[in-house]
Amino acid sequence: MREFIVEADGGSRGNPGPAGYGSVVIDAATGETLVERAEYIGVATNNVAEYRGLLAGLRAARELDPAAPVRVRMDSKLVVEQMSGRWKIKHPGMKPLAAEAAGIYPPGQVTYEWIPREHNKHADRLANEAMDAGKRGEQWDAGASMAALNAAPVDRTPSGPPGDARAGAAKAREALAGGRAGSAPAPATAGGHTGDTADTATVAGTGTAATSDADRRAARTLASPSSAPASASASGQAQPSVGWGAAPDLGAPATFVLLRHGETPLTPEKRFSGSGGSDPALSAVGREQAERVADALARRGTVQHIVASPLARTRETAAAVAARLGLEVTVDDGLRETDFGAWEGLTFGEVRERYPDDLNTWLADPEAEPTGGGESFAATAVRIAAARDKLVAAYAGRTVLLVTHVTPIKTLVRLALGAPPESLFRMELSAASLSVVAYYADGNASVRLLNDTSHLRG
Repeated sequence: MREFIVEADGGSRGNPGPAGYGSVVIDAATGETLVERAEYIGVATNNVAEYRGLLAGLRAARELDPAAPVRVRMDSKLVVEQMSGRWKIKHPGMKPLAAEAAGIYPPGQVTYEWIPREHNKHADRLANEAMDAGKRGEQWDAGASMAALNAAPVDRTPSGPPGDARAGAAKAREALAGGRAGSAPAPATAGGHTGDTADTATVAGTGTAATSDADRRAARTLASPSSAPASASASGQAQPSVGWGAAPDLGAPATFVLLRHGETPLTPEKRFSGSGGSDPALSAVGREQAERVADALARRGTVQHIVASPLARTRETAAAVAARLGLEVTVDDGLRETDFGAWEGLTFGEVRERYPDDLNTWLADPEAEPTGGGESFAATAVRIAAARDKLVAAYAGRTVLLVTHVTPIKTLVRLALGAPPESLFRMELSAASLSVVAYYADGNASVRLLNDTSHLRG
């Protein structure tokens, strides 16, 4: 039986702004491009453009053969999850589009698969060609299209949803069986300060380790049957195994994507801004950062839930992302920033001038509180650990965006690494940066990303 692959994409330059879509129908057996569709649709949002691309692709496939099964591949997590029935469609503008798409084929004839953006270049180029044509006051011309010239070959093997640890481990097991496993990655380090104040004496701190060797090494653990019991504590209770020893397949982890809020007016002035101060909102720069990170997360397509600190700057940042992803925001008080007491609103230099002894004690002792009865780092860690445990239990196997602050994010990273409290002063964490920690069923954790700000450049 003939089978089609439909790849679709849409974009908006402004969200909402001038928008267009692109769709490709591919023969699943040969990889041959059968149909290209693209159109400039005027002012619309990214999500509307993505749905319009889906509709065009499905209609084109049906025109070729209404009985053929169709596999839709898109880099829009929102569209894929909504059309698969796993996410509710809440936006009134998208409900009729989704209903129209669902009615083109009988139930069960179309399946949906998320793919990374780099695997959807053909449809993406078509959408951009359509938007370029609209900018010139024209419509897309199939005869002038160059999108297919650089289109990547189609991978006809389903990849599973993003962040699917089982699928990733299965691929790595296959590589291991063929003797292609790599060596373990070298450790990486970063430096910096803590708190919702500018960093003092910081060093580097962006990026993530390469995934291939690390994933293969993890898969070697998952691929091996458990040959040794968990270690035991002095009380005789089993403890989580640590390191890369043999372990059973634990399934998908709870993955926390940690987003520091965008800039506030206090951020560039390098002032302490915790939970006991003026609770500033985002500045104009911070709002732009929030929109940029929202676009980046939409392209990655992995976030399934959003949880935010109750402070204004985090709620505002979370709202920008939620609007882009079509998700709701849950507020958790455990994610609030440290209370810096009498230091709220002061620069590091002003605190050193006014409270030199208190500051020196605070820098040396995690139990020390800021002047005026603020919150110690030790107390913050207890609160953050409790919030972490609650969220890990609530979102097992899911990917959750936690929109929070410098100290909570650094604390989550510190606890995941088993690092001492002074490591808080050796991490850089920029406004609107992304970090990632995964939590497994056996109690182990893996830091996957720290202080990524690539989405703020260019």
